[in-house]
Amino acid sequence: MHIASGIEMLEITAQVMGGNDTIYPTLLWDQNSAVLVDTGFPGLLPKYKEALKETHVPWEQLRTVIITHQDLDHIGSLPDLLSEECLELTVLAHEIEQPYIEGERMLLKHTPEALAAAEAMIPPHVPEEWRRAFLSVLSHPPKGRVDRTIVDGEILSLAGGITIIHTPGHSPGHLSLYHHDSRTLIAADALTVQGGELHGPTPSATPDMKQALSSLTKFAEYEIETVICYHGGIYRGNANKRIAEIAEARE
Repeated sequence: MHIASGIEMLEITAQVMGGNDTIYPTLLWDQNSAVLVDTGFPGLLPKYKEALKETHVPWEQLRTVIITHQDLDHIGSLPDLLSEECLELTVLAHEIEQPYIEGERMLLKHTPEALAAAEAMIPPHVPEEWRRAFLSVLSHPPKGRVDRTIVDGEILSLAGGITIIHTPGHSPGHLSLYHHDSRTLIAADALTVQGGELHGPTPSATPDMKQALSSLTKFAEYEIETVICYHGGIYRGNANKRIAEIAEARE
């Protein structure tokens, strides 16, 4: 979905645990290069290529990948992306997330208890081969290099200017981004859209909900016209007012 000049919300649907799940990564670009925010579940590279075709941004123009945090649905296709010989990519992430993305540590949410719960949730009609493959990915998640770490308040001189906002809570090194030219907040998983309304992060997937809600107060200093949520998509209401209301729930 076209947001403004140089920024597009991608819409990618994947089969997950016997059903469909739609995610909304972001593509930003200028005359020289393009930036992809998050890489989706494993195996989605072909769908990313299709999505970029629709934006008319050449695949070979992709130069930077920003990983907002370590969750599987954000890092899953990073190894496939890095294996593309036609691309010269720089991967950016917060330093806290780096060892998890690079496979030095197991993803924080992939505890034995979480893996057992995920297995129990697989519908009985799912083929055994698919079941084994799914559990293997959870136990041995994909990994990829991080070329440079980025910090809170850093401004990237890419695609009209992107400010990095450290928003811990959903994960310790979770990042959100603010695109200056379009006044768009790329919230990642710090916010969600449900039924067209803006909400906080998903409680069941957010280990420190109090910290996550506190992180939302950082958005107050930005004039936000559009919010892109990785889960739920776009919100174009009075974003600053609504975010303040959500953040107040921590008190």
